[in-house]
Amino acid sequence: MEYNKIVIKHFSHPKNVGEIKNADGIGKVGNPVCGDVMHVYIKIGKKKMKGKEKEFVKDIKFKTMGCAAAIATSSMITAIAKGKSLEDVEKITRNDVAESLGGLPPIKMHCSNLAADALREAIKNYRKKRGVKND
Repeated sequence: MEYNKIVIKHFSHPKNVGEIKNADGIGKVGNPVCGDVMHVYIKIGKKKMKGKEKEFVKDIKFKTMGCAAAIATSSMITAIAKGKSLEDVEKITRNDVAESLGGLPPIKMHCSNLAADALREAIKNYRKKRGVKND
């Protein structure tokens, strides 16, 4: 299986690796078929964006046990989400992750699903802690 330079870069030198102590939200997802497991930790801040005070991803980190594509997609999702409003972050799709990496082999597309799902789970966890209903 051949990966492009962007995937290799994010696998070899992943961004935002680690855990956030006292994270505002934690998302954990896994794929029992391939064995990949991802944890995404988020810290939420508030700032004025487009004239309104909005919540944004102040910090984001991940811990992933899995293949090169799983680690690369975890790294990429953190790079895409960091600093963006929750509203914008929730719109990130698996295809956004794969496209940002310059593409993934079809057999590895499920990894970008996991990264996007883990981020969504972290946001759901954050909202649940705050007593906000998730859709």
